Amino acid sequence: MRLRLLLTLLLAPLAAQAETCEATVGSADTMSFDVRTINVPSSCESFTVHFEHRGRMPKTGMGHNWVLTRATDVEGVAKAGVAAGAARGFVPQGDSRVIAATPLLGGGERASVSFKVGMLAKDDKYTYFCSFPGHWSMMRGTLKLGA
Repeated sequence: MRLRLLLTLLLAPLAAQAETCEATVGSADTMSFDVRTINVPSSCESFTVHFEHRGRMPKTGMGHNWVLTRATDVEGVAKAGVAAGAARGFVPQGDSRVIAATPLLGGGERASVSFKVGMLAKDDKYTYFCSFPGHWSMMRGTLKLGA
């Protein structure tokens, strides 16, 4: 009986996350996200990502953002982001390859971004990453469209 209760308590957050149209992703003063995979239910009309920079460093030293593209577009968008510069949060403005992106954040800051789930194709692979120079090669995760 105790084992069943313990399993129910442990698995309840996972079940709730699977049915929600939002996710929270965080990072600190390191080059990694605390969530490596986001599953987006296809039943959602839109999906919101809440991004939190839980570190202390300013965005000029260890800034982070959350950028979503097709997996095949990551490198091109990251390089275009460097060219766009810090004033644009290292995200190329008006680039159709960018599905969603938060502003560049420093320690203690939070931002949310929403996108239409209908923009995603079941057969495509999606990657989210930080476009701050030098971060994109290590700081990334996978976004999957569910059934």
